Amino acid sequence: MKKLIWITGAHGFIGRHLAKWLTSRGHTVMGLGHGAWPHSEAAEWGVHRWLNGGIHSGNLQQLLREDGLPDCIYHLAGGSSVGTAISSPHEDFGRTVTTTAELLDWMRSEACGTRLVAVSSAAVYGAGHSGPIPENGPHQPFSPYGYHKLMMEYACRSYAASYGLPAVVVRLFSVYGNWLKKQLLWDMCTRLAGGSRELQLGGTGKELRDWTDIRDVVRVLELAMGLPVAENSTLVLNGGSGRAISVSEVAALVLRSWPEPAKVEFTAKSRPGDPFSLIADAEILRKSGFEWKIPVDRGIGEYVEWFRKLRG
Repeated sequence: MKKLIWITGAHGFIGRHLAKWLTSRGHTVMGLGHGAWPHSEAAEWGVHRWLNGGIHSGNLQQLLREDGLPDCIYHLAGGSSVGTAISSPHEDFGRTVTTTAELLDWMRSEACGTRLVAVSSAAVYGAGHSGPIPENGPHQPFSPYGYHKLMMEYACRSYAASYGLPAVVVRLFSVYGNWLKKQLLWDMCTRLAGGSRELQLGGTGKELRDWTDIRDVVRVLELAMGLPVAENSTLVLNGGSGRAISVSEVAALVLRSWPEPAKVEFTAKSRPGDPFSLIADAEILRKSGFEWKIPVDRGIGEYVEWFRKLRG
């Protein structure tokens, strides 16, 4: 059934991929967030209407007047970098926690029956984990970024319990894919394109992450829109594959896909806020029958190919 969907933060990496996917599935997508985005460019990503502005009642009311009540709101607006959160914690709090409170309070009075899908992060689990982390695993945030995502989740729980707002919280793990212009893959490709043939990377290389291609992630988020949620509660699910891949393995895949030979050395110095292991035990996805389709070797190879075409 065709739905009217709003995406906060639709201008970002995950938001624009999600908008394009949902539009291809027959839905109508409206976007709200910061950044000038000409209509022609937004439309290429499946965004029918883009409102450049903050997440507050005035802008939400404008979308409501112009397009009507949405069937689902995907809340992706918020901080997106551990490093930025550490250097500017107050700003990250505003981006993640305050925007969520603004959205929830508006929904309480104007859209109480609308499904909310709030995108969180595996950073809420933090450090000290070994092996796959279950959805009811302990929270040990390792950075302001993780704490703020957890606060966002608790705000959703509060409004679900107090006002009956139906919400699904999706904790994403290490998402990558075309048009991601930051983090490890972008950094490596940028340095390789600049002529570097001996790359130094932080950490030991043995750190484990759950790498998920954006093309699979948008399917997870689409699934979340239709999952049953118990009355006056939120459903929390892990958006990870459960496959542990070390940073050194990922770096090797980048080098294997790069046309000129190069090598990587690790400094053994970890960045602040980086846990050693973040791997999902995605029980809810397993029970739903969800299947991950993009293996990491293929996804990273295609990322390198996209990067090289982008750089000409």
